[in-house]
Amino acid sequence: MWAEALDLLQSAERLQRQFFELGTTQGAPSWEPPVDLYETGEELWILVALPGVTTEQLEVAIEGAVIVVRGERPLPMGNRGAAIHRLEIPYGRFQRRITLPAGRFQILERKLEHGCLVLCLQRMK
Repeated sequence: MWAEALDLLQSAERLQRQFFELGTTQGAPSWEPPVDLYETGEELWILVALPGVTTEQLEVAIEGAVIVVRGERPLPMGNRGAAIHRLEIPYGRFQRRITLPAGRFQILERKLEHGCLVLCLQRMK
């Protein structure tokens, strides 16, 4: 029974690391949201999981061959001062640097949809 409990705990820790890797942004603690990236012809689609993040809390920029998504996900106002029993959803500063395939791209579309940032990049000729 003890071995089974340890296996479950290790699986949970691996899953959490897979989805929300902690890092640093300019010396401050941060987290990295999970990303999906796929290409269709001349377009590159990027989906970044950012539930609860608004457009105002978000910055997107192309820096050379990397697209950078950064911002902050604040704690819900109603929970300040509350006793925390479990905190699995990351809050605070986040940054994700995504290396783009070869070529030059421009942001064609940017929207928040169903808790995800959806970016469509067009390959420049």
